[in-house]
Amino acid sequence: MKVSVSAPGKLMLFGEHAVVYGYPSVVTAVDKRLYVEAEQTDKEVEEVITPQVKESRFVSESISFFREKFAVKEHVKVRTRGDFSHNVGLGSSSAATVAVLAALGVLFNKFFKKRTLFDMSYQVNIKIQGVGSGFDVAAATFGGTLYFIRQGEVLEPLSVGALPLVIGYSGIKADTPSYVRKVAENFKQKKNETIDIFKKIRDLVELAKQSLLVKDYEMVGKLMTRNHVLLQQLGVSTVKLDSMIDAAFNTGAFGAKLSGAGGGDCMIALVPSEKRKNVEKAIEKAGGQVIKVKNNAEGVKIEERII
Repeated sequence: MKVSVSAPGKLMLFGEHAVVYGYPSVVTAVDKRLYVEAEQTDKEVEEVITPQVKESRFVSESISFFREKFAVKEHVKVRTRGDFSHNVGLGSSSAATVAVLAALGVLFNKFFKKRTLFDMSYQVNIKIQGVGSGFDVAAATFGGTLYFIRQGEVLEPLSVGALPLVIGYSGIKADTPSYVRKVAENFKQKKNETIDIFKKIRDLVELAKQSLLVKDYEMVGKLMTRNHVLLQQLGVSTVKLDSMIDAAFNTGAFGAKLSGAGGGDCMIALVPSEKRKNVEKAIEKAGGQVIKVKNNAEGVKIEERII
């Protein structure tokens, strides 16, 4: 049997970094997907083909985890391809982990629920990165838009539909683990100050959740901008991201913020339809690259099964 499985990338809408410490977040899956083809092989070793170089270890570790957990002796050939470059910070590594484990489950008739798939994928990512809350794994597994608390303590789907987002890539690949560790160091040195920021982010997340559900985009935009200011206070933004965010806001966006760990990768802006082109041009003028994606995408799914 050969099986093809895909999983979506993600955008963090609210709650970066605070989510690592048990505070809530809102994450949405995007329509850029990572595809995995898997089949059994007669060879004595795994064959892993990953044009997206960063995903190679996530694929290999996922295979090793699956073989050990389910006592699988047969070897496999796994090939990946993606709708997006891993460089843009849309969570391709987590998508690869989820898709590989799901594909192997189908290949070896190990049927498990999505919650189990999430838990396994989270374990693999923690083994590799050492840190993380699992929000990107949750988006890849369940899809849609989620109200999420660390390790899946809360996984609440939100009926928000498609959002009028503009995404700008800074051109700089962020090192997520290093920025998570940077915040952890700040937490040790300035614990009370950092907790205060996390609590303010938590309050924004709760307001954003309600505003998203009633499609009050003007309020959602204001909350985005306030969230970004708090991320600046955590020291995870950059001059480039700030200039792209300012450019979006100054040309009519409801609001804007960085999305993810910071230090690079993407910013997002919530934009009225009549202002979209102006905002996109402004982001490009500020040195960003506009990435065409839609949110609220479907979670992991089987694309094809060939017997």
